[in-house]
Amino acid sequence: MDAWVRFSAQSQARERLCRAAQYACSLLGHALQRHGASPELQKQIRQLEGHLSLGRKLLRLGNSADALESAKRAVHLSDVVLRFCITVSHLNRALYFACDNVLWAGKSGLAPRVDQEKWAQRSFRYYLFSLIMNLSRDAYEIRLLMEQETSAYSRRMKVSGVGVSGGVEPGGLGAPGPPGGCLPQLVLKFRLRILLLARVLRGHPPLLLDVLRNACDLFIPLDKLGLWRCGPGVVGLCGLISSILSILTLICPWLRLKP
Repeated sequence: MDAWVRFSAQSQARERLCRAAQYACSLLGHALQRHGASPELQKQIRQLEGHLSLGRKLLRLGNSADALESAKRAVHLSDVVLRFCITVSHLNRALYFACDNVLWAGKSGLAPRVDQEKWAQRSFRYYLFSLIMNLSRDAYEIRLLMEQETSAYSRRMKVSGVGVSGGVEPGGLGAPGPPGGCLPQLVLKFRLRILLLARVLRGHPPLLLDVLRNACDLFIPLDKLGLWRCGPGVVGLCGLISSILSILTLICPWLRLKP
């Protein structure tokens, strides 16, 4: 079992390095095309990107089983919202990896009759829904932390003998809205909420990295499914950023969002 865990971790690290290189090639190919590089050089970059993509698929052959195991563990979480979001996300990841395995079989020649376009669309749909669940989980955790921050600030103000009104937010960032009308108060409250959000994310780096990684990854299936055409440059940049953030969580495990 320990040997399998080590092998899985090593494969995951290699896959993320290949992913970063693949999206770097995508970004480089887009830049070369815009600057009028030679067709031969562009072709070589596209071929390298294709080889890296196929190599990643090979490294992910066992990921469906890992995702199912993660889903089984998430079922036992006590928080209902986290249990739902994390379990559904892992189940969709398992289906995404299964479709990816079929694509690998088709591209490697083991199953030449596979309709690669159809299976690619299926895989990106599962990938998209998994990311939506991940972002929903992030939003829920942000909301809980903001409520905790607000409650903690209210308690501190009561202990210090300072009255807390509805217009004051954590950190003493504001006061009750001016009597000049409803709009200034709404603007002030919105500004205070943004500052509170920034404080929460700054105080919880794993959550901040998870939000950034999922937000960057979201552009990839949106573009591939034709729901929001971003272009190869944006897809390459977002994929490269999310890959670097994923590698960072491997180098520094404390930056990985738990559970």
